[in-house]
Amino acid sequence: MRPLLLFFIIAIGFFQEAMCQSFQLSGTIKDESGTPIPFASAFLLDSEDGTMVNGSSADENGAFVIENIQPGLYLLKASYIGQVSKDLPLDIDKDIKIGALVIPQQVEELDEVVVFSNRPKVERKVDRLVFNVENSVLSQSNSWDILSQTPGVITLQDELQIRNQPAVVYINDRKVQLSSEEIRSLLENYQGENIKSIEVINNPPAKYDAEGGAVLNIVTSKNISLGYKGNISTNYTQGVFSKFNFGTSHFYKTKKLNLNASYSYAPRKDFKDLINETNFMNDDGIFSRWNTDFDKTNRFKTHNAGIVVDYEFDDRNTINLTSNAQISPDREYDNFQYTTMVNGQGLLDSTSTTASKLDEAKNNISGDLTFKHYFKENGSISINGHYTNFDQSRTQDARSDYFRPDGTFIRDYGFFTDEEQDIEIITAQVDYSGQLGEVGIEAGIKTSLINSKSLLNFYTQNNGREYVSDLSDNYLYDEDVYAAYMSFSKDWEKWSVKAGLRAEQTQSSGNSLVLSEVNNLDYFELFPSFYLLHSINENHSLSFDYSRKVKRPRYEDLNPFKTFISENIFYEGNPYLQPSFSNNFNLNYTLNQEYFFDFYYRDNGNYISTLSFQDNDNLVLIDSSQNVLGSTSYGFDFNYGKSITNYWYLYSYISIFHEDETFLALESDEVSAKNEVNGFYLDLTNYVTLSQDGTFKGELGLTYLSGFLAGSNKQNETTNLTLGLQKSLWNRRAQISLSVNDILGGANPWNTSKYLNQNNAFKSVEETQNFRIGFTYNFGNFRLDDNKREIEKEERDRLQSE
Repeated sequence: MRPLLLFFIIAIGFFQEAMCQSFQLSGTIKDESGTPIPFASAFLLDSEDGTMVNGSSADENGAFVIENIQPGLYLLKASYIGQVSKDLPLDIDKDIKIGALVIPQQVEELDEVVVFSNRPKVERKVDRLVFNVENSVLSQSNSWDILSQTPGVITLQDELQIRNQPAVVYINDRKVQLSSEEIRSLLENYQGENIKSIEVINNPPAKYDAEGGAVLNIVTSKNISLGYKGNISTNYTQGVFSKFNFGTSHFYKTKKLNLNASYSYAPRKDFKDLINETNFMNDDGIFSRWNTDFDKTNRFKTHNAGIVVDYEFDDRNTINLTSNAQISPDREYDNFQYTTMVNGQGLLDSTSTTASKLDEAKNNISGDLTFKHYFKENGSISINGHYTNFDQSRTQDARSDYFRPDGTFIRDYGFFTDEEQDIEIITAQVDYSGQLGEVGIEAGIKTSLINSKSLLNFYTQNNGREYVSDLSDNYLYDEDVYAAYMSFSKDWEKWSVKAGLRAEQTQSSGNSLVLSEVNNLDYFELFPSFYLLHSINENHSLSFDYSRKVKRPRYEDLNPFKTFISENIFYEGNPYLQPSFSNNFNLNYTLNQEYFFDFYYRDNGNYISTLSFQDNDNLVLIDSSQNVLGSTSYGFDFNYGKSITNYWYLYSYISIFHEDETFLALESDEVSAKNEVNGFYLDLTNYVTLSQDGTFKGELGLTYLSGFLAGSNKQNETTNLTLGLQKSLWNRRAQISLSVNDILGGANPWNTSKYLNQNNAFKSVEETQNFRIGFTYNFGNFRLDDNKREIEKEERDRLQSE
């Protein structure tokens, strides 16, 4: 009995094993010449409906293995950078090792060069300009460099501007809640290969916040195949001081999970030389000239970390978690200022020195959680929650000494400040997108809650440390914005139209404990937008758009604190600032999707501007934010991108513009003054492939700005000539790059303010003249994103259905 029972147990085991048996498929992927293709992708498809069953990627020798295959009939296909092999039918009932899957390679051979990278492509849509950089020569740059070279974007130090106003940066339609300096740090450490396109939205539609100017929306690429890939990168920059950066990114994807984690560390030492000339005036003319040389040496240690998690529950439900942290615990500013004071006859009156040391720590942590549901018929709804916490602490210890012309000591003045700021931003929104017949519909609601707390303690240090209540303050600011929007769009054969309306209710309260007053605002505003695109034929199109926007005061501008550089130079906040409203008009003509002509006019209203005023009685220079009396901007932009030859691509951007601001001259009996500039901007960038196999590329760029308007200052001309080289190594697994910036030394301009009894100028000389060496090493399946990006649409749809 026992042997019989044992026999049945063994038989059942063999039967179950046979029923559950799976097999293995292996082979090699090659091109038409028989050369193996490293890291190509192999897909096993169902023979009946073509859906993907399994897949794998090849190793460095082009060999692949697909495991756990159930018996059955299949189709085998391979792909690499947009090229696919023919379907290979297979009846799998055992382990199979095939010969080679052949992918035809359509590489364009030139006389001496083979081009592997595409040029960036510019595309005009009804409400935006799309700069496609995926798989282009630009994709090997960092994100900051890509945005700096996006059509219509001007880079001024840490700020990205479009049509002479700061641009608002979004990533995948989510606003980046960071300062200009922090945004630059974030983007410099974000690899350009992760970017699909940059959307330049001069007049953002109703879906976007009414606040702010033009939008730069970074659309990231999600076409990463199954598996793991990663990279490490570092760069060394030599300016006045040397600085370096180290970063690493990691990607992991399954059929349902997409995970990206990144980290970078950037210790750096920066130098800035600020030269200031102030001519103090009375009724008889200039009676005192102050010439100041202000040297700033800054030491930073910044940690950037980010994580993105996408999880697909099924074909209709997804969730996304995005979080970023920027931690900068050790920031030191060592500043030294030397000033000579000359009388109206040119004789030296006195000199002064100011030594100032600032210690600062700042952290910015944010997180987004988004759930998206796709309806069965059409359309989708998404629910998003966002949280940002920013905290900063700073102490400043400054001492000024004054001397007679012969060097004898006159007096000294010292002060100490202790400052803290904490900002919390909470947003929640629901967005719907769908179709009603042939009409597209977008609608949504959003709530934004902002809470800011600022504390400043000011002490004099002449005879011991004494607290000064008049220069200290505790400022509390709260702002709540409730918004709803709806827009409709429709496409005909040659026409596209989109119209929307956004409504926002704003409530804000600023409370200065020292001033003993509360400044409350409560207002409801409507923000319409309209877009019209007419495609005359395949070569010509016209478009028109309009939008109304609002600019709310920044928290730091509302704060009435005085931030001192020295006893006689300081910045003062303004708690009485009001929101400003603008009306924006654009008329665009596009030729052959290569030539873009844009005409724009913008009524900026009572724009919030930072103005400089010199107090001639007390010999003080003050920077303060004010609502101007009126401001207008208009101009003409021209973009052109063209492959001059098969290995030389030229991008050009030309802007001719007018800017004016009329404001109250606070130190000139509060009469109105007008500052205006007629300017010209030119950007010429050449992208050249320098080797036959496409692994060596070069870039030569020139920008020129004839002048610019900066509040009460006029900025003189600037010129920037840059050179970049990039070489791929080890079968494109690594890249090394070299760039040289501001070769001509003309990137730092003079800024002058001369009107009525105001006469001052300054020049900020930063480390724009530098060279940088960068290195990136990729590991894992680092090419799988390329393998899948250009796969045929039917294959893309099949993979997405999984």
